[in-house]
Amino acid sequence: MRVLRVRVVSELQNDLGMSGRRYLLISPCRNEEQYMRQTLETVVAQSIRPARWVIVDDGSSDETPKILAEYAALHDWITIVTRSDRGHRAVGPGVVDAFYAGYESIDPDAYDYLCKLDLDLRLPTEYFALLMERMEKNSAIATCSGKAYIERGGWLVNEGHGDETSIGASKFYRVSCFKKLGGFVREVMWDGIDCHRCRMNGWIACSWDEPELRFVHLRPEGTSQKNVFAGRRRHGYGQYFMGTGFLYMLASAVFRLKEKPYLIGSLAMLSGWLSGLLQRKPRYADREFRRFLRHYQWRALLVGKRRAVEEIYRAHGVSAEY
Repeated sequence: MRVLRVRVVSELQNDLGMSGRRYLLISPCRNEEQYMRQTLETVVAQSIRPARWVIVDDGSSDETPKILAEYAALHDWITIVTRSDRGHRAVGPGVVDAFYAGYESIDPDAYDYLCKLDLDLRLPTEYFALLMERMEKNSAIATCSGKAYIERGGWLVNEGHGDETSIGASKFYRVSCFKKLGGFVREVMWDGIDCHRCRMNGWIACSWDEPELRFVHLRPEGTSQKNVFAGRRRHGYGQYFMGTGFLYMLASAVFRLKEKPYLIGSLAMLSGWLSGLLQRKPRYADREFRRFLRHYQWRALLVGKRRAVEEIYRAHGVSAEY
């Protein structure tokens, strides 16, 4: 009888996400039939399942709607929001717009955490449970994630994201912090701006490279719209929009010379940044943010990213150990 009671309590905790662990997933997607079943299955298999998973079908023309309907019929905590077809895949602001189509369909105050989750990932079973556990241990953590890996030649290869950011494909947030930030900026580099804004507020943005928090990115980063070259150029423009200075952009391009497509990829990044400058395109309107960013980038060039981030945390009286 005691064994049965323990099992029932355990199942109830799993269904409700445990007290204080109600988390919401929002997944913008478009034409994901090739990858999405792996994401769906690994979320269903989580040790603590989400209280709600809102999946926004952003005008898919393949088998995506059929697969989503299949899973929604099996799991009452999965909700589908359907948007009209714009005729093409849109990254950056398009993804954020689709995210908000899901966000506006729920009451965020009903949840403790939320995650913008892509549908081209394969997640470890304890993924969300461990993220919540770490955020419970350190109230200064506003957003976090594990590390993204891609499969290449039978090996898992780190995509190379810094420890000072939560990764856009799986951006896990404390709801209270997300609301205070005003959410995501609807522009390219939204997933970098938010992490810098967290640090401006004295909050930690981070990711951990540990086996139990490593997830597989089934589609290599920067290839979802056209190709790697276009993705790198878009990244360069995003850095321009965010407010990144040229010297830091140049250093970043040099650092990424070791990554395929090597020289061409780095030149594409610089091309994106310079095109924004030469065309006098608008930059992120928050001048205080841009000053904060430039100061951080100068310190990063002088003493390294890790120490520059630690200096920000110390200035806010926050421990850099997370």
